[in-house]
Amino acid sequence: MGELIGYGRVSSRSQSLDIQIDALTTAGVASEHLYLEKASGRKREGRTALEDLMGRGVRKGDTVVCTRLDRLARSTRDLLQIAETLEAKGVNLKVLEQPIDTTTSAGRLFFTILASFGEFEASIRAERQREGINAAKAKGSDSPFKGRPATIDPAIIHSMRNDGLTPTAIAKELGIARSSVYRYLGANDV
Repeated sequence: MGELIGYGRVSSRSQSLDIQIDALTTAGVASEHLYLEKASGRKREGRTALEDLMGRGVRKGDTVVCTRLDRLARSTRDLLQIAETLEAKGVNLKVLEQPIDTTTSAGRLFFTILASFGEFEASIRAERQREGINAAKAKGSDSPFKGRPATIDPAIIHSMRNDGLTPTAIAKELGIARSSVYRYLGANDV
């Protein structure tokens, strides 16, 4: 029988991993077999602990243990890719707060169903957030979503151009992109 390999993740730096660590160690995961990170689960990029676990942290016969599926991945595609990779390596998956154990056919079925519901829930949340932002933007000047305030003063750019500076020199002087200078100058001033 292989080792129990634990994976824990929280979405932001201000959140604590303590509850997940306690659950994983109570389930029998040794502290040296914990892969922990503070990173968004929406994307796979930037999740170095997960990459380490998938790349060199597991061997045939091991079991990856996590507290919930949404700690492992937030999309069905990503979750199924992780499960497929684990299966190809001969590694099992066990989720503590959901009855998932991929060593059984019922566990694999339940895993797939829960992954679909998890992605559906995340999509609904994103839609609601987008609807709220759109409603707030529709308020016009009363909206809290006014966009980022301008950091470039067009008058300074025009003044520097009138003083004979090139767009490249203006960009360098102001510490901005040359494309921003061109955008403010327009076709007539270049």
